[in-house]
Amino acid sequence: MVFEQLYSADYLHDHPWVGFLLGVGYTILSLFIALMIWPNDPSVVAVALISILLMPSLFQLTDSAEITERRDRSVPQFLRDTLPHIKVYIALFFGIFFTFAGFAIILPKLAAGHLFKIQLGIVTGGAATAGGAIFSTALFWDLFTWNLQVLGLAFFLSLVAGNGAIVFIAWNASVWGTVFGNLAKTAAIQSALNPFVLFLLIILSVFPHMFLEGLSYMISAISGTTLSDGMVKEKISSNNFIVIAKYNLLLLLIGIGILAIGMIVETYVLGNFSTYRTIIQLAFPR
Repeated sequence: MVFEQLYSADYLHDHPWVGFLLGVGYTILSLFIALMIWPNDPSVVAVALISILLMPSLFQLTDSAEITERRDRSVPQFLRDTLPHIKVYIALFFGIFFTFAGFAIILPKLAAGHLFKIQLGIVTGGAATAGGAIFSTALFWDLFTWNLQVLGLAFFLSLVAGNGAIVFIAWNASVWGTVFGNLAKTAAIQSALNPFVLFLLIILSVFPHMFLEGLSYMISAISGTTLSDGMVKEKISSNNFIVIAKYNLLLLLIGIGILAIGMIVETYVLGNFSTYRTIIQLAFPR
């Protein structure tokens, strides 16, 4: 793709923050193309276009051979070497997230409702009414089992279509950005407060569990993608492939562990974080 000629994979690896600019730029471009060509249902098409545009950049970062070049590498060393790849995914995610959120806030309600019709149709978890600090085990298991399925699908899609899970990551970024941006704008209209201040308060409330949940998907995607690359380059019965599989299945388990922590945090926030509940009540008074 033409855009990949402007920067190398090594530059993106060494400067992960560039991923944020790519996320912003590709999101704006994809929304524009989707509106021009598919005006009746642009939001899902835009997410697909974002994923297609990002694929070449992500493919350049994936190299299972890096694992087998140093056979004596330790697990901490493997994780350190994987960190730049994770940082790129994080930067891309937040580039998409903040672009969708920004448009959801600044666009007129009717325009945003059309442009982000599918994202706004997603029902988010409601805030529990709690009188004191509580933790609902039932809510935790509901959240964890559902998101574990998403994580598994992200891993599987990356395994069979390397970096294919960018679709899940871009979709989650678009949904979260749109829903939180729209929540801030709606609450601002109802209360005459600044929507960007309300958006900041929402982010402060949801960031810990949103980040952990998103991070778990990214790690599972990297695990599946690198394992897929190893299956293409190495014989499945070879020692090299066994090394690649061992490290990347460990990475997948780390992703599942991070997801569990994220769901614990989300369960607590939904039950106890009053700021988030107050903004929801401002937006949707009973």
